[in-house]
Amino acid sequence: MSVASLRRAARETVSGLPREFWWLWTSTLVNRLGAFVATFMALYLTLDRGYSASYAGLVASLHGLGGVVSSLGGGVMADRLGRRPTLLIAQSSTAACVALLGFVHDPVAIAAVAFLVGMASNASRPAVQAMMADIVRPEDRVRAFSLNYWAINLGFAISSMAAGFIAEFSYRAGFLIEAGMTAVCAVVVFLKLPESRPERTAKQREAEDGIGLGTVLRDGRYMGVVGLSFLVALVFQQGSVGLPVAMGTAGFTPADYGLAIAVNGILIVALQIPVTRFIADRDPRRLLVVSSVLAGYGFGLTAFAGSVGVFALTVCVWTLGEMINAPTQTGLVVRLSPVHGRGRYQGVYTLSWSLAALVAPLMSGFVIDHLGAGWLWGLCAAVGTLAAVGYGVLMRRMPEEEPAAERPVAARAEVAAG
Repeated sequence: MSVASLRRAARETVSGLPREFWWLWTSTLVNRLGAFVATFMALYLTLDRGYSASYAGLVASLHGLGGVVSSLGGGVMADRLGRRPTLLIAQSSTAACVALLGFVHDPVAIAAVAFLVGMASNASRPAVQAMMADIVRPEDRVRAFSLNYWAINLGFAISSMAAGFIAEFSYRAGFLIEAGMTAVCAVVVFLKLPESRPERTAKQREAEDGIGLGTVLRDGRYMGVVGLSFLVALVFQQGSVGLPVAMGTAGFTPADYGLAIAVNGILIVALQIPVTRFIADRDPRRLLVVSSVLAGYGFGLTAFAGSVGVFALTVCVWTLGEMINAPTQTGLVVRLSPVHGRGRYQGVYTLSWSLAALVAPLMSGFVIDHLGAGWLWGLCAAVGTLAAVGYGVLMRRMPEEEPAAERPVAARAEVAAG
């Protein structure tokens, strides 16, 4: 492909999205560029503070538990208070808690603040996803979610590399830098992002008052999607919880794992935009079926890996599934969410990933300890297959697109003007 073709493809990928989306995208990128604490938290607790690995695991679990709690709370706030106030509260609270985490030394205090960090940082996710759905036209949402996912991985790849150098200088500096960059995100939201929650008529306000968490939980089709999302998330989590443990027990070094898992970030940064162009107009049902199979059998093939190179090849397979699944799944969640209940619906969807982050370490540890790593990879293949069948059955009568009356006001005005 020529340079001119690449430029044209890149221009088509980023064109047509509203200015507000790019400010939200910028806020996401800055946030992920400063995500140092998640990378070196375990090392900070064990090497710098001298705590045990079990205590480090407890702190990580409490951080995840905070995310589970705030997934629902953040969704309710996004609907009731608005997307912008929720982002400002969540990001400001995250900045304060992360900075505090760099100064507390008592083990109980560290665990408590880590829980608060998990709550604050995850509370913004439903608001971000709801705001993105508000400001982007339905036909552009898969592309927008994919670009946002690309920003997350680009930022994380850079911050992961920088975290090691910062940790050698000062762990506290890492906490303060992350706090500062999160505060910058809040400033960007405050200065550049207006409230995006669609304007409501009196009838719509009455309808919104009737939308609670119970409404979401009684939405059988939507909860089916959330359940399938949980299964897929369980599989993808093994890249950070099951894979390093399995490679370690097989005699590979942490550096070997680092080389293998680095392929994941490199591929997403390099290929997410081309993959997005390829999947933009394709059947989401088939995409979710294929991505589930790629995820399940990508990890399943790990059972046959005996070298770093083969491990890296298996990472390539499930990373392709990840690149297809992430924007497609998020777009499906938006299609199934009522406009004035998007925050709550996104919160329940986020909960599926938070719960997977809690369950996956327990699952992988139990299976590896009692049955062996081979059984874990076989289980991943089975779960991926189950998710693929589930998507195939659930999406047989899925609506192609949300009704025009359900679109955000700005999008309807744009269509009318065209």
